[in-house]
Amino acid sequence: MKTELIEKAYAVAKERYAAVGVDTDAVLDQLQKQQISLHCWQTDDVVGFERNDALSGGIQTTGNYPGRARNIDEVRKDIEFVKTLIAGNHRLNLHEIYGDFGNQFVDRDQVDVKHFESWIQWAKENNMKLDFNSTSFSHPKSGNLTLSNPDKGIRDFWIEHTKRCRRIADAMGKAQNDHCIMNIWVHDGSKDMPVQRKKYREILAASLDEIMEEKLDGVKNCFEAKLFGIGLESYTVGSHDFYTAYCATRKQMFTLDTGHYEPTENVSDFISTLLMYVPELMLHVSRPIRWDSDHVTIMNDQTLDLFKELVRSDALDRAHVGLDYFDASINRIGAYIVGTRATQKCILQALLEPKQKLREYEDNGQNFERLALMEEAKSLPFGAVFDYFNLKNNVPVGEEYIAAIQQYEKDVTSKR
Repeated sequence: MKTELIEKAYAVAKERYAAVGVDTDAVLDQLQKQQISLHCWQTDDVVGFERNDALSGGIQTTGNYPGRARNIDEVRKDIEFVKTLIAGNHRLNLHEIYGDFGNQFVDRDQVDVKHFESWIQWAKENNMKLDFNSTSFSHPKSGNLTLSNPDKGIRDFWIEHTKRCRRIADAMGKAQNDHCIMNIWVHDGSKDMPVQRKKYREILAASLDEIMEEKLDGVKNCFEAKLFGIGLESYTVGSHDFYTAYCATRKQMFTLDTGHYEPTENVSDFISTLLMYVPELMLHVSRPIRWDSDHVTIMNDQTLDLFKELVRSDALDRAHVGLDYFDASINRIGAYIVGTRATQKCILQALLEPKQKLREYEDNGQNFERLALMEEAKSLPFGAVFDYFNLKNNVPVGEEYIAAIQQYEKDVTSKR
């Protein structure tokens, strides 16, 4: 796409947005600073480097498109390529099973900072900061209950694992001079109806409290709730109400995964309430088709509403944005780019909304005017602003990235 056309289109868009009180240059400065935590597990279907096993524990990946990354070098190579197609400077989110184990088996209660030292060095060389996750699924001791397990031996195994993960995240945060966001999610639940719901939640709360006793300055923890898991449909220990109460009382960050709610729920509506009682939010942006199906994020109403609510609440700086989908049915690199750029588009459109004028209308009780401007804002030329943003960052504009991914598939992933 010709540079001159993009610049002309942006000049027109800039003038159009100025007419409704929006400074597009200032918005682009904000978008430039907005980091998205890319999820390493899109490269290899959440297999990792521990056992080379398929997922278990209430989640699964579907599809078998050729070219899955098979080792740490291929995962890194894919992520390095992805970076060249996305404007801005972003983070990388790792699960514990992606450690550099040197082809040796390291059980999860033995994992250590040394297994991620090469990741810390790689991140430094590639100007990426790291986030982290404990991994409670896909393990012989996962079963249906981990941190909420009445069996002390099983429970202590997962407590030790999570403590070690916090120390790894702390080392990452200190090395990069910026907090590593560590997410804790466990799949714990029951396929059929339990009669001691409170018991398991008390155990989970006690386990989490023990894990959090160690004070670590380089890590910020967040806790992820879920509606249910596959094979665990009747009861989830770490439900939304459990973690809402836990994070509110412990002043911890709440992870809001857009795939972990009923498909008809308006997830964005939870933001304003949560931000009244928790310090920050971690967003796991996904696209549920039939609940937690983890399809590639696109620019749809649900994702747009999520970021519009954050911007309208002046809370974008209290939210950390990460992706959490794993589609193995299409080109995995393409899935990365589509999802990341769609998330950026949603953030951009939220930032371009004429917020001050809309607030003025609402404060004056001018509800027709508010609705009218909200509707008209939908057709303002935000696409021209996004094209200019990519141009400024020297990454492909519009659909140009398709050819680049096709070439990478031809040269790299098709030979795996």
